[in-house]
Amino acid sequence: MTRLIASIRTVTTLFPSWRDYQQVPKTWRQDLLAGVTVGIVALPLALAFGVTSGAGAESGLITAIIAGIVAAVFGGSNIQVSGPTGAMVVVLGPIVATQGLGVLAVVCVLAGLIVVLAGLLRLGRTITYIPWPVIEGFTLGIATIIFLQQVPAAVGVAAGESSNAFLAAVQSLETVDWLHVWVPVLVVAVVVIVMVVAPRIHHALPGSIIAIVIVTLGAGLTGLPVETIGTLPDTLPAPILPSTDWATLATLVGPAFTIAALAAIESLLSVRVAASISNTGAYDADRELVGQGLASVASGIFGGMPATGAIARTAVNIRAGGRTRLSAVVHSIVLLIVVYVASGVVGSIPLAALSGILMVTATRMFSIATVKTIIGSTKSDAIVFIVTALITVSVDLIYAVGIGIAVAAFFALRSLANSAGVHREEIPHTDEPGDEHIAVFRLDGALFFGVAERLMTRVGKIEDVNVVILRMSQLQILDATGAQVITELMQGLERRGITVLIKGIRPQHLRLATKVGVISSLRHENHLFETLDEAIEHARSHIRRARSGNEPSSQSPTTRY
Repeated sequence: MTRLIASIRTVTTLFPSWRDYQQVPKTWRQDLLAGVTVGIVALPLALAFGVTSGAGAESGLITAIIAGIVAAVFGGSNIQVSGPTGAMVVVLGPIVATQGLGVLAVVCVLAGLIVVLAGLLRLGRTITYIPWPVIEGFTLGIATIIFLQQVPAAVGVAAGESSNAFLAAVQSLETVDWLHVWVPVLVVAVVVIVMVVAPRIHHALPGSIIAIVIVTLGAGLTGLPVETIGTLPDTLPAPILPSTDWATLATLVGPAFTIAALAAIESLLSVRVAASISNTGAYDADRELVGQGLASVASGIFGGMPATGAIARTAVNIRAGGRTRLSAVVHSIVLLIVVYVASGVVGSIPLAALSGILMVTATRMFSIATVKTIIGSTKSDAIVFIVTALITVSVDLIYAVGIGIAVAAFFALRSLANSAGVHREEIPHTDEPGDEHIAVFRLDGALFFGVAERLMTRVGKIEDVNVVILRMSQLQILDATGAQVITELMQGLERRGITVLIKGIRPQHLRLATKVGVISSLRHENHLFETLDEAIEHARSHIRRARSGNEPSSQSPTTRY
C-alpha cells in the first residue's frame, strides 16, 4: 500500500498544480507584455514553418496556438514557449511529401503519445548524456537544411524532387525564370535587411513583423507579381480524432518514433538552455516531456503539427520579462486573435517574405564563435561536431544524433583507456637479496574492456620473476572484462609457478572481483593484502624459501584478508 501511494505521488508531480501560478500576482504585468512580444515574434515563424513543412500556414498557426497553451499548462518549465520549430519541419517535410497530408494528424498524435510515455517512464534526464559537440553539430545541420529549404521560394519556383535539401535546392535553380527572378529575390533582400538593421536601432523592435509589413504593403501597392500565403481560416477548426487503418498505422510507427525522439531532444535542450539563462526556477524534465507530448496530441486533433519547445521564442520570452507560464499562454492568445481578426491580411503576405525570415532565423540558430570554439578545442570534439553536422544535412537527424553520440563515446573511451596505466615499480626501502625476482605492478585509472588486453601484454610475458604483486588501490574503474582479464592473468602466472599477491583492492571492486574469480584464483586466501609493506614482506618470504630449497608456504603471520 505504501508503495502504491508513493507511485501515485510520483505520477502527480508530472501534472499541473497551483504552485505553477503562485508568482502570477507579482509578475502578471511582465508576463502580459512578454506574451504579446513573443506572440508578435512567433506569428511569422509559425506561418513560415507551416508553409515549409508542406502542411500549410494555417497548420503552423494552429500548432503555435494549441500546442503553445497545452505545453505551457502541462510542461515542466515556467518560461518555455512551444510551437512549430525548424527541426520538426526538417523531419516532417519528407513525411508529408511521401505519405501525404492525410497522415499528419495520425503521426502527430502517435508521436505525442510516445513522448508522454517517455515522460511517464522518467526518461527526461537522458538529455544530459548528449555531448555538447553533438548538440551544436545537430543545430548547425538543422540550420543548414532550413536555409536550403528556403532557396526555391526565395527564387520563386517549386522545390526540387529530391528529399535531400541541398539537391532539392540545386534542382529548383534549374527551373528559375531568370527574367523575373528579381521580384522574389528583392522581397527576400528587403526582409533580410530589415531583420538585420531593426535590432541595431533598438533591441525591442520586432524586425520580422516590420519586414513583413513593408514587403506586403510594397507588393500590394506596386502590384508586384508575388505568390502569397493565400486564404486562411478565420476560426479554429473543430477538434477531430484522426482515424486510419492498421496497415497505414504500421507504416507511420517509424516516422512517429523519429518525430517523438526529435521533439523530446529539442524540447529538453531548449528548456535546459532556458534554465541556464533565467532565474525563474528549476525545470522538471519528465513533466516537460509529458507536457510536450500532450501538446502534440492536442495539436494533431485540431489539425496542427507536432510541437516542441522553441529556444528562439523562449529566449525572447525571457528577455521580454516573462516569469511564469502566463506569458506563454498570452503568446497563444495573441495568435488566436490574429486568426479571428486578421486572417485576411495575413493571407496576403508574400511567400518569399517567409523564406527571408527563415533564412535569417537559420543563420541565427548557431554562433560562429561557438563553432570556432569547438573546432579549436580538441581534435575529437571537432570530429564529433563535423560528423554530426554532415550526417544531419546529408542523411537523417536522428541518425546524426545517434552516430554523433557513438563517435563521442568512442573518443571518450579512448581517452579513458589512455588514462589507464600498468606501471612496474621499484620495491621501496632497502633492497634485499632476491628482490630482483619480485615484480610490483601498479594499476591506475580504469581497467575495462578497452584496456584489459594491455594488462595481459604488460604483465603476462614477464620473465625471471617468482612473485608478482598487483597494486590495485589506485584503480578507479573495474568492469567485468577487466576482472576477467586479471583472473586469466593470475591463473596463467600461477601455472608458470609465479605467485600472485594482490594489494589494496577497493571495497567497491571486491564484490565484482569475487564473483568473476579474481579472489579464487589466488593460491591462498591470505594473498590479499591491505598494505604494500605486508605484501612485499610476504613476497620476500617466498623468495627466501625458494632460495633455501624449501617449498614456498602461503602462510604468513603478517597477512590479512
